[in-house]
Amino acid sequence: MQIANRLKRIPPYLFIELRNKINQAVADGIDVISLAIGDPVEPTPQPVIDELSRSAADLANHRYPTDEEKGMFAFRKAVADWYAQRYNVELDPEDEVLGLIGSKEGCHHFILAVVNPGETVLMTDPGYPAYRASIFMAGGEPYNVPIMADNGFLPKLADIPSNVAKQATAMFLNYPNNPTGATATPEFFAEVVEFARTYDIAVCHDNPYSEIVFDGEKPLSFLSTPGAKEVGVELNSLSKPFNMTGWRIGMAMGNADLITGIAKVKGNTDSGIFNAIQYAGIAALTQCQDNIGEMLEIYARRRQKILDTFKGLGWENYVPPRGTFYLWLPTPKGMNSIDFATLMFEKAGIMIAPGAAYGEYGEGYFRLVLTVPDQRLDEALDRIKNALG
Repeated sequence: MQIANRLKRIPPYLFIELRNKINQAVADGIDVISLAIGDPVEPTPQPVIDELSRSAADLANHRYPTDEEKGMFAFRKAVADWYAQRYNVELDPEDEVLGLIGSKEGCHHFILAVVNPGETVLMTDPGYPAYRASIFMAGGEPYNVPIMADNGFLPKLADIPSNVAKQATAMFLNYPNNPTGATATPEFFAEVVEFARTYDIAVCHDNPYSEIVFDGEKPLSFLSTPGAKEVGVELNSLSKPFNMTGWRIGMAMGNADLITGIAKVKGNTDSGIFNAIQYAGIAALTQCQDNIGEMLEIYARRRQKILDTFKGLGWENYVPPRGTFYLWLPTPKGMNSIDFATLMFEKAGIMIAPGAAYGEYGEGYFRLVLTVPDQRLDEALDRIKNALG
């Protein structure tokens, strides 16, 4: 049986590979602690669960979802209100907001809505692997834009060759950044808007970690930048701020023409978000703001534990970026990221994500997550100290 050629260009998905390796180790009797996959372990807030139960019992919600393409208006209105309150961004819920089955599908639909086969898409390196896969599936050609520590893991837009920028039709950005944890600035976003205008590039800012920031950093939306809605869209999700990764609900916002295009792709791909989950999403946005602060306190405590441990192991000069629930640390001198990940797995039973999995410029780093129960994190850090001490 023939498999489409487009799939041959896509490497195995990193997190599925990691889960498979963990499952095999567990089956072999190894007690593995995963610090590789970012999935909050704390429960979804109770008002969200209660609303799902109530809405799921309503027979009206057992039929096809309301407004299959864009999501129910009440959810889109709640998103618009949340963005106005959190980021001072004004959105028309009718034309500038779209419900998603998580922000990951928004990345895929954005590319299908904007990119023709053979066209160039700019993406940062290191970067979230799903961007590259979506580009390949649409027949596009990814162009890697390095992000390096000496520039705060922000791309130097001026270094992108003009002939490449002229060929590009779309660009992926993601700040706070996975995997590096870097945060953007209003000044950088203003540069992005000007760059996109100059070269007629549609920007997709993937922002699911918008609320996960530390050390006085303020949550920031690309759409708060003057002119941003003229050149792009922002994706966000309820997964991280409200511990709803398994619920699969997010949103796309911004340029009305791009939202229309994404909605058309979505409307021909799935039949929308279960109404009960949309009502639960409204409950999260309107009743559960305290959850964000509570989770930040938990993550900040775990973050400091990890930083203190690695400082004691020789990472004295490491200054962490201030976003996401990841830490992006340099590997020990003379050791590449795959070798270090293998060492951690074999000597300590710890799974980490090697930086090379995120691109050429991810080499020399590894990623750890803060989404692990405190007791298991303490045990993991003890194992790491024993392995490296």
